Amino acid sequence: EDPRPDFRLSRESFVVLLNLLNQDRRHGWGATIETLVFLFWLASGASYRVVSRVFGMPRSTVHDIVHRVTEDVVAILHQVIHLPKTPEEMEVVSRGFAGLARHRAFMKAAGAIDGCRIRIKAPSGPDGQCYRNRKLFPSIILQAVCDHQGRFIDTYVGWPGSVHDSRVLRHSPLYRQSAFPPPGHFILADGGYPCLQHPLPLITPYKRVVQGVGAQRFNSHHSRARCIIECAFGMMKTRFRTIFLKALEVHHTFVPHVITACTILHNICLSAGDIVPQEDEPEDDVAEDEGEAGLEALWR
Repeated sequence: EDPRPDFRLSRESFVVLLNLLNQDRRHGWGATIETLVFLFWLASGASYRVVSRVFGMPRSTVHDIVHRVTEDVVAILHQVIHLPKTPEEMEVVSRGFAGLARHRAFMKAAGAIDGCRIRIKAPSGPDGQCYRNRKLFPSIILQAVCDHQGRFIDTYVGWPGSVHDSRVLRHSPLYRQSAFPPPGHFILADGGYPCLQHPLPLITPYKRVVQGVGAQRFNSHHSRARCIIECAFGMMKTRFRTIFLKALEVHHTFVPHVITACTILHNICLSAGDIVPQEDEPEDDVAEDEGEAGLEALWR
């Protein structure tokens, strides 16, 4: 029987997850049951009550299992989400982006970046307003870079929703460590980001006020390649739609751990061929068209 309706993962993805976790529980609930409890919790909209009733466990036990398995999943982050490790892997990614863009000018694209605001329960206290984004709902930001197949290669989670994407970027390890992409490569970003050469090469679209066939053609090719990050977010939200299409009903300090776990599961599923078609949804983040590409050299 297909476990995806109840657990959102195929049998193959579940086996890969178990092998990666390699858990050794010392109490009565085995590793398989605990992982199923965690996945059912995600699939049921983070409801401890529902999971408690289905599995016949005390709610406190479900709570402990969910938090423990979430931390176990987060612990395998760097095994599942990582930058290309070899020049050959980098070349595959770059060729993939050129294929998405349908232009050789994107043969040096190394990834696509964007920020995604995840709805949360409004934190209490004076800091709660910091989490309200410009659409006035409380959220936490997931910044992610993906490859040409929609697999996350870098994630950074936790900033309040009111913070601009460019500020989140400047504080991220990806930006501060300046170790990726390789020389001569660049990352594709929307107009909400600055166009940069250093410390992180970012290529954004031309501004809308810029006229000319060349700029319009560039923006069209750029959009074809860059939109893979939006597809990646969409696939992840569709898989776990019960938690991402409404406010995540957990304490805001636990939200980054849950989001990170979902990005890891997303990659595991893609690698196992477990694809969930993206569903259309209202767009929460409309890019502020502030960027400018300035890539005339690409068209010589």
